[in-house]
Amino acid sequence: MAAAGAEFDYVIVGAGSAGCVLASRLSEDPDVTVALLEAGPKDTSLLVKMPAGAGSLFKTKNPRNWGWETVPQKNLNNRVLWQPRGRGWGGSSAINGMIYIRGHARDYDQWRQLGLNGWSYADVLPYFKRSEHLETGGDSWHGQDGPLWVSRAPPGHPLFKAFIQAGVAAGYPRTRDFNGYQQEGVGPYHLTIKDGERWSAARGYLHPVLEQRRNLTILSNAHAARIVFENGQAMGVEYAEGPGKPKATVFARREVLLSAGAFQSPHLLLLSGIGPADHLRANGVDVVCDAADVGEHLQDHLDVVVNYECPLPITVYSMTKGLKQLGVGLQYMTTRQGPGRYNHLHSGAFMKTRPELDRPDVQLHFVNAIMFDHAKTPADRDGFTVHACQLRPESQGTIRLGSSDPFAPALVDPNYLASETDKRTLRESIRVMRDIIAQKPLDAYRGAEIRPGEAVKTDDEIDAYIRQFAETIYHPVGTCRMGADDRSVVDEHCQVRGVKGLRVIDASVMPTLIGGNTNAPTIMIAEKISDHIRGKAFLAPMDAPIAEDALQAAV
Repeated sequence: MAAAGAEFDYVIVGAGSAGCVLASRLSEDPDVTVALLEAGPKDTSLLVKMPAGAGSLFKTKNPRNWGWETVPQKNLNNRVLWQPRGRGWGGSSAINGMIYIRGHARDYDQWRQLGLNGWSYADVLPYFKRSEHLETGGDSWHGQDGPLWVSRAPPGHPLFKAFIQAGVAAGYPRTRDFNGYQQEGVGPYHLTIKDGERWSAARGYLHPVLEQRRNLTILSNAHAARIVFENGQAMGVEYAEGPGKPKATVFARREVLLSAGAFQSPHLLLLSGIGPADHLRANGVDVVCDAADVGEHLQDHLDVVVNYECPLPITVYSMTKGLKQLGVGLQYMTTRQGPGRYNHLHSGAFMKTRPELDRPDVQLHFVNAIMFDHAKTPADRDGFTVHACQLRPESQGTIRLGSSDPFAPALVDPNYLASETDKRTLRESIRVMRDIIAQKPLDAYRGAEIRPGEAVKTDDEIDAYIRQFAETIYHPVGTCRMGADDRSVVDEHCQVRGVKGLRVIDASVMPTLIGGNTNAPTIMIAEKISDHIRGKAFLAPMDAPIAEDALQAAV
């Protein structure tokens, strides 16, 4: 624990996917001191290390999950939706599904077209590669020396093989590498798992350097309450262990780096007086900078599932029912073997619901279990689940203050399904999933359809099912939007407009939601901005032929 009033060159808020990268990269310079503040605990829990433990971490509010909720969603029958977010070392990378996806090449070229110099696919690919250690070796698209271990999904389980074969039988291309030449198609996922252990950002970036870097200080259980300003300059961060606990401040000689995530980075800006002036005053917060877009442009992947029974005892239910569940934990602790070493989410797909699209607009996740309502409802039989999310929703929401209390959650309103396009895309995704599951390769494994149920067929019936049961798949972005326009919260170097000495570096700066899981892109962003902070030359863009090849994924 640093002494109250301690000074560092950089103060980083949040030891999540971005914060761990920044702490590691900035502290490579022995002449620089870095403080990393994290509201949660260290990542010592068995449930964090064991890949199968994810299901227990993201379904409940616990020391490693903030367990946020939305305001009632008017387009989802006014339901309040669960919003798990990681708390503790590794952030959401310590509780997520461990899928490594970068998004489509055109996603980043779109950022460049928005005026963000240096953010094209050719520009960001070197940073994806620098962060990555692909266990099978590097190539034009993959790195082999980075801190983030990436493995290929293990072969062998018949259900995952059958799903891929069924996708091909339904007419979709087979894709060996969703992060390589062609994203569109059906195939195996890359996973952030090494030798049966979750490889979070903390595991890859923090743990290897902790003992050797005296210039890096990590403060656990340090909840940031506000950023301290003096004449428009960010001077430090005020924090406390919890409500009613004494507050302390750590000061930054150079910069404060905010990496608290798509919910809490805008929340902390608002608490600190950066945001829409009228909203700040209405909540009793003094205005430091009138910034209208703080907390705007919230985008997230809304998810809908189909569940099927499986007539064979080969799913997670039969592996873990009864006393077997205790055995799974014991076997993992003693040998690192057994069902505990897997995330049980090895296959998936990226596909178009309309042929004229320039890239896939739906992602599928295939799970070897009956999974519903964030796994809060225990499975009572063998079965499997296919998840579908719309990759680029038009609907956008907000993060707002509920009060000026830094320990009170913000008001999260994703405004799901505000767009007719979003509604149509999710409706068509149900039909896509059903078509794949109906193919011959899954005949031996397919039982009755549990949800939505075979009786749900018409557009109106499917739409009603979606309104009642759709949930997030945990990819919020955009609430501190990066842009070339004056209204954007941060510029292309993630510097907050209107103040000095402050950056936001995490998923909240993404101007548009990328087509896939968001952990790898968040790490990439932190890798890239760490070079800018250190005054290092950016890694050279990939050669044009390689970038052009990658762009052919959607052609």
